Amino acid sequence: MKIARLPSADIHWRQDGDPDGTPVVFANSLGTELRLWDKVIDLLPETGLRLIRFDKRGHGLSSCPESPYSMDDLASDTQQLLDHLQIGSCVFVGLSIGGMIGQLLSHRQPERIKGLVLSNTGAKMGEAAMWQDRIARIRAGGIESLADAILERWFSEDFRQTAECLAWRHMLVRTPTEGYIGCCEAIAGADLTDSTSGLRLPVLGIGGSEDLASPPAMVRGTADLIAGSRYVEISGAGHLPCVEKPDVFAGHLMTFLKEDLHV
Repeated sequence: MKIARLPSADIHWRQDGDPDGTPVVFANSLGTELRLWDKVIDLLPETGLRLIRFDKRGHGLSSCPESPYSMDDLASDTQQLLDHLQIGSCVFVGLSIGGMIGQLLSHRQPERIKGLVLSNTGAKMGEAAMWQDRIARIRAGGIESLADAILERWFSEDFRQTAECLAWRHMLVRTPTEGYIGCCEAIAGADLTDSTSGLRLPVLGIGGSEDLASPPAMVRGTADLIAGSRYVEISGAGHLPCVEKPDVFAGHLMTFLKEDLHV
């Protein structure tokens, strides 16, 4: 296991694939950690791609600074991690809050992000009042009290009947409460519409037809803010298509890398 001791937080990260390949950085959703990408990583080529993933602050094996957090904090953590890993430029794949981090990082350091995958995310995800209500309910009853409702937003009905879904439930409820709440605060305070509208880089938006957390129209609308972007929708998948339909997700990612970025 690898920990980057950064000025802002201690960030747990992992590298797979080709250490001399094109860096592809994966950023996770709220309530998950870097194992979110296991199935996709297993489907990608062993040569040509340097595959980096990490636990954002307050999640997985990273440290949990006191909340609240802002999207600027999360983008700064990621920027510091890339500095630590000496990654001058990369392809960034972000899901949900990870996609918001990718949008902001692309705005702050356009020379660093050569291509951006926005999976199940938005420039603005919900209203602040909704997030504050979720925070209040978690402070009162813990993440466990909302776990079943969150899983309904994450996964299709068929997937929720599988034994594997239990593992994702366990991951969710074991997320540090302050880390989860801190990231809720970051989402509540973020409206990236203006900065995302100014991005000029290759972008692939990926939606899930059964996603109740970031409906396909939200993802498509966010991708449409960026001139020249493409959008694809994965049928039968919810908020985490990299878990439910990893082969389809990996196929779209590889097409983007080859055809749009010539990697």
